[in-house]
Amino acid sequence: MPYITIESGTLSDTQKEQLIRRLTEISSEIMKIPQEFFVTTIKEVPDKNFGIGGKTIDVVKSAYVKKA
Repeated sequence: MPYITIESGTLSDTQKEQLIRRLTEISSEIMKIPQEFFVTTIKEVPDKNFGIGGKTIDVVKSAYVKKA
């Protein structure tokens, strides 16, 4: 049974549903395994609990939004 796991920051319910559906569809197509056999989990990590470039993700996102 294929197992797909995603680790990310906080996602909306809609984003989670889309990820699960689309990752399952494309994985099933590529692997030639029925979608019913796939298990998908999403592990959300709060933005303050991980970082990139020495900054927490919430700080990075905030700076990115200001530039846009």
